[in-house]
Amino acid sequence: MSPSAEPILTVQGLRCSIAGQQVVEDVTFEMPATGITAVLGRNGVGKTSTLRGILGLITRRGEVRLAGERIDGLPTHRIVRRGVGYVPEDREIFATLTVAENLALAERQRAPRREFVADLFPDLVARRDQLAGTLSGGQQQMVSVARALLNENRILLVDEPTKGLAPKIVAEVADALAEAAKTVPILLVEQNLEVVRRLAGTAVVIGGGRVVHTGTAREILDDDDLTRRLLGVHAEAHSS
Repeated sequence: MSPSAEPILTVQGLRCSIAGQQVVEDVTFEMPATGITAVLGRNGVGKTSTLRGILGLITRRGEVRLAGERIDGLPTHRIVRRGVGYVPEDREIFATLTVAENLALAERQRAPRREFVADLFPDLVARRDQLAGTLSGGQQQMVSVARALLNENRILLVDEPTKGLAPKIVAEVADALAEAAKTVPILLVEQNLEVVRRLAGTAVVIGGGRVVHTGTAREILDDDDLTRRLLGVHAEAHSS
């Protein structure tokens, strides 16, 4: 992002709670209007809660701006209508509906990007009449990603899309995200550092409910000491 370019997402002093328990203490960062920004951190530090707070799915305070417009006072459905797509960590597909029905329910504009999604996920086209609950975990994840990509979004929030998937499916999901990022900026929570290394340009590291580091993804992942200190793993163990 050039110095003059406006960030697509600005989060200032975000604090979130669930059932009265504080889960995000004070998160502040800006997201460039292009490419993929990774949200990194150890387990349980508030990454998923940050995404949910941005969307208004949990109790929140602080400022959230989408392309300069404050959205933190809006209910979730109005935030989505402003072009914020969401791929949740637990997929949240409708198990008793077919693949085609799951996708149809996600359409919210007159000309959904069906061809784009079909090109990205040809396996879903072949399984359009199959009940989503009978799909493999990887196929269910593809349905979840496909639902978000059907609409022309201004930003995508994607939470742990490769969690629990076989390496071949991880690569397919990463391919789809790389293709999607050509047209829409993505805020990505991801533990697989090989995927982060391949996809992300910038990174925000959260620790204890606060942002503890921002920079390029490579800056973090190429520095073993930084990776170990911030994420608790060795950089070389995840390099390709």
